[in-house]
Amino acid sequence: MLVQQRFYIETLGCPKNDVDSDKIVGTLLADGLAATDDPSLADVVVVNTCAFIEEARRESIDTVLALGAQRKDGARLVVTGCMAERYGAELAEALPEADQVAGFGVPVQFGRKPLTVSSAPIPSFDLLNLPRPKSSSPWAYVKIAEGCDRNCGFCAIPSFRGPQRSRDIESILHEVDELQAKEIVLVAQDLASYGKDRPTELGAGSIVPLVRAVSAAVERTRLLYLYPSDLTDELIEVMLETGVPYFDLSLQHVSKPHLRRMRRWGDGDRFLQRIADIRALSPDAAFRSNFIVGYPGETEEDHDQLLRFVEEAQLDWCGFFTFSPEEGTHAMTLPDHVDPALMNERISELRGMQDDITASRRDDLIGQTVQVLVDEVGIGRTHREAPSIDGVVHVSNTLAVGQFADVEIADALGPDLIAIGADTSQFDEEE
Repeated sequence: MLVQQRFYIETLGCPKNDVDSDKIVGTLLADGLAATDDPSLADVVVVNTCAFIEEARRESIDTVLALGAQRKDGARLVVTGCMAERYGAELAEALPEADQVAGFGVPVQFGRKPLTVSSAPIPSFDLLNLPRPKSSSPWAYVKIAEGCDRNCGFCAIPSFRGPQRSRDIESILHEVDELQAKEIVLVAQDLASYGKDRPTELGAGSIVPLVRAVSAAVERTRLLYLYPSDLTDELIEVMLETGVPYFDLSLQHVSKPHLRRMRRWGDGDRFLQRIADIRALSPDAAFRSNFIVGYPGETEEDHDQLLRFVEEAQLDWCGFFTFSPEEGTHAMTLPDHVDPALMNERISELRGMQDDITASRRDDLIGQTVQVLVDEVGIGRTHREAPSIDGVVHVSNTLAVGQFADVEIADALGPDLIAIGADTSQFDEEE
């Protein structure tokens, strides 16, 4: 009797990689393999890598080496994802441990085959439209497009993810139905540009009817990664209609001359006005953004503008990242690179300020009744918290996973909230 082969997959990087991994899982299950949570028991070990910045690449390599050491005799080690696409042959040479380095257009091989290094600019093995298994959580990411048509000075993603390729609305809705999740999180490299690459079939602004269609199918629809120039009145309106007023704005900086060095749109005054307009429509709206510290040419005045913006904007969540020089990007051609020590000083100042703002905004919720989706026993989220990114709400262990519940907030602990009835023994132990 044949023994069923097993696979293990480790996913690194952003939510878009999580979606790709789900698609790979779906194909491996369809090929007759079974999943395992123990890499030492797997016949196929897959590492879905990230190549966004140097730190992510180091983590990817370390993970490949660690899993290569853990695998059992005869198990196949497959490296896929952004690093495999961007550095295919170079990666294969540097990692003899890998049996296959598979770019985006290459299916994972699970038989005993010779090493393959391959990629495709536009995948023939199209991860975007492959089936996925039912979500194992009450929420799930859905990728609505691949690639990006922008040319931001710091970003190498278009060079290996390719130009934007938007999916059909019908295929997206079919995937939503397959997942059977209570909350769908729409993701893409440039979410609000969905449809622009298909002007005759979809066209600019197609994100609005898409969000409306998805929100008709599920209780919660959340959007991640919105470029500020595409945050139209129509998009804001439909996002508020979904009941999830959560705005993840890709701002990156606020100094106008510095943003132009980054090849980006906007400035701090425009951003503040847009945020104020949304809060006027929905006082409960939550905001997240990310900022790059130390991009070439960043002056003390640029940094001071960012500090003033962070203080005035009072965003719920912020990520700050030091500039990482990426091969082939515009930033590599610029003068006036910022000293790493100064970058670290600036980012520390920003993070300290934002930690205080986030804690204050969480404290403001004490005593309020909020609706949570229970993700796992004792853990829920309101519309203010994106899964796996922001804080959580600790709730009673008696609340059913996958259900919505109204809870009263009794306390806040940093980024997390504690509802009445939650098990607080873990916090007592930490103290």
